[in-house]
Amino acid sequence: MSGEIKRPPAVRIVPPLNFAPVEQQLYRSGQPSPINYPFLEDLNLKTILWLAVEDPSDSFLAFADDREITFHHLGLVTEGANPWDQLTESSIVAALDIIMKRDSYPLLVCCGMGRHRSGTVIGCLRRLQGWNLASISDEYRRFSGSRGGRVLIELHIEAFDAKSVEVDLDNVPKWFNREGFMGSIKNHSEKENDGQKSSHKPIY
Repeated sequence: MSGEIKRPPAVRIVPPLNFAPVEQQLYRSGQPSPINYPFLEDLNLKTILWLAVEDPSDSFLAFADDREITFHHLGLVTEGANPWDQLTESSIVAALDIIMKRDSYPLLVCCGMGRHRSGTVIGCLRRLQGWNLASISDEYRRFSGSRGGRVLIELHIEAFDAKSVEVDLDNVPKWFNREGFMGSIKNHSEKENDGQKSSHKPIY
């Protein structure tokens, strides 16, 4: 019968606040709540990067633990750190080291609201990918809310040393494109030399 009101689904599929795909099997968001867990289950996450100073909620930790998702808490750990403080350089590099490993995927990057800390790491990832600063700032501001972005964060992204992130070409994500990549290649010259040596057969 047309116009009949159907019963709503038993489970609502609701993405977390500020959820968005970044690259293939790489996602960003604010802290998920229980209503978001059915949505996250469909992503088959293998790794979660938590970037906030505060501890994640007990239910979020339980969600990850029940599904054997590797959970990294990379927020500031220094005494007296505030939620609005910037991520340290070491935390950013640690996050990117995980993001640049194929065996970490599918992967979710998140913080309290999915704005500034997630935006910092994704902005630095874009630096690695060779994006121009205007495009990086535009992406960051799309998630920063009505108050706009934080100038200090944009300056932090601009000053980030992309060469401090080293990747292993044997374990890069599927979306990795070497063209324009601004980071370092792990033992690349050694691997090339080994390959050249192994390609020559001994002459008897």
